[in-house]
Amino acid sequence: MGGNKKKPIGSSDKTVQVGPGGAEIKLGAEEKKKAKPQQRQKLAVMVEEPIGLKAIQSMKSITTQALARNIGVKISVASAFIRSLEQKGVLTSVGGYSGHRVYQAVKH
Repeated sequence: MGGNKKKPIGSSDKTVQVGPGGAEIKLGAEEKKKAKPQQRQKLAVMVEEPIGLKAIQSMKSITTQALARNIGVKISVASAFIRSLEQKGVLTSVGGYSGHRVYQAVKH
């Protein structure tokens, strides 16, 4: 039941390796400097209005999730597109709850 204890992560940084000729090589801070963190790219994805409007016209109930699935984008992108159409007066909110809104196209 006892078994060997797991060594703390900090002790693995302090390990010493014996190199050629019996010289001791310390690992740790030098290796951390070599590894550079990768930078995240910011991707700006926008829904083109004609494609979005065409997808909306073919839908019975317009929700953020359904629009994202139809167009093939993330839900956040579809949500931003729906909000922009609502500001322009193309869509109106007709129901839903807790962030799951259902929209309807306004007929002119």
